[in-house]
Amino acid sequence: MNRLMWSELDEMARTEALQRPVQRVAAQTRQAVAAVIAQVREGGDEALRALTARFDAVQLDELEVSAAEFMAAEQAVAPELRQAMAEAAARLTRFHEAGMARGYSVETAPGVVCERVVRPIGRVGLYVPAGSAPLPSTALMLGVPAGLAQCPQVVMCTPPRADGSADPAVLVAARLTGVQRVFKLGGAQAIAAMAYGTASVPACDKLFGPGNSFVTEAKQQVAQDGVAAIDMPAGPSEVLVIADAGANPVFVAADLLSQAEHGPDSQVLLLTDDAALLAAVEAEVERQVAQLPRQAIARQALSASRLVQVERLQEAFAISNRYAPEHLILALREPRLWLDQVQAAGSVFLGDHTPEALGDYCSGTNHVLPTAGAARAYSGVSVGSFQNLISVQSATPAGLLAIGGCARILASAEGLDAHERAVAVRMEAA
Repeated sequence: MNRLMWSELDEMARTEALQRPVQRVAAQTRQAVAAVIAQVREGGDEALRALTARFDAVQLDELEVSAAEFMAAEQAVAPELRQAMAEAAARLTRFHEAGMARGYSVETAPGVVCERVVRPIGRVGLYVPAGSAPLPSTALMLGVPAGLAQCPQVVMCTPPRADGSADPAVLVAARLTGVQRVFKLGGAQAIAAMAYGTASVPACDKLFGPGNSFVTEAKQQVAQDGVAAIDMPAGPSEVLVIADAGANPVFVAADLLSQAEHGPDSQVLLLTDDAALLAAVEAEVERQVAQLPRQAIARQALSASRLVQVERLQEAFAISNRYAPEHLILALREPRLWLDQVQAAGSVFLGDHTPEALGDYCSGTNHVLPTAGAARAYSGVSVGSFQNLISVQSATPAGLLAIGGCARILASAEGLDAHERAVAVRMEAA
């Protein structure tokens, strides 16, 4: 990891220090993804089979998971894992249910009623990664809010394993949340299939889920094409830790590595005002990474990661808000007192006993979060992500007379005579 003293960096060096690894290869990624999307649009299912053979080295006869495969998955998953997933799903349900949008109605003037009604999105597509490791937790994170929103049609894509099957834990997690249709597809080709549709995969109104830089780019390209909405840019994982002198370097190093092991394009940052802690964490990271089965992946991520010393903790929060991390850990003595300083982050973890891994799995919050600075404007997945909020209004003749004059003046000011007339003819008849 690179050690930096923030006060010694000029503006250009600071921008460079906060650049994500994926931003360095964005142009190549865009071109590669565009080619995959074009191939799927033109070739449909056959293109999906060819791309799966190319990228996953798997020959698929059937793209969709069969009933027999679901049954086999139920037998393959250990009871303790199934129980853990059920417990996590229950906490996710409790948290997300509490924040669900509700319809409301208000009389804005005598005889004028304005309402908001909540409707589920008709068909949604969920992407569950399984590149270097399957993520059944993501199936829960997406399936639970989709179920609470009561979306009529839900499909899921997850990459196949070497034997052509989907990961059993992902399938069990899908069924736990009520998802019935799962396709053995990964990467940009899965996103293209759910966006444009093929003979086997239905076209979806909105796509959800995290993924690598290719998946994230594919989501953005189909959204720009106007064919499907997306939840957010949710790419390679990242964590930023703000720590004070009292933080435990063993804990901090473990948190940094828990994100570094996600993939070679992940990024982790530590900001602290204590030089001794910085040195202790650096040594501890080296000690712990040597013990990880995914050491090679973690080391690649660490090569693009930063240990940053600041003069004051207030400065650390300014840097964090500029970076807008997916995950923000406040390893501080009074973390809640600092929470008001946080303006941009996907999810915040307060104190020494709240590792980011709890949010990844079972605290109840969602781990599908904005990355690459998107947390400045996007929020993590919630039930509202799967719903449309529709406004409704009604006016009685008296209500029309009460506010019609206001509408006519504004319409005339904008030079929209037909708008003004649509109100005027009704007022004349009232």
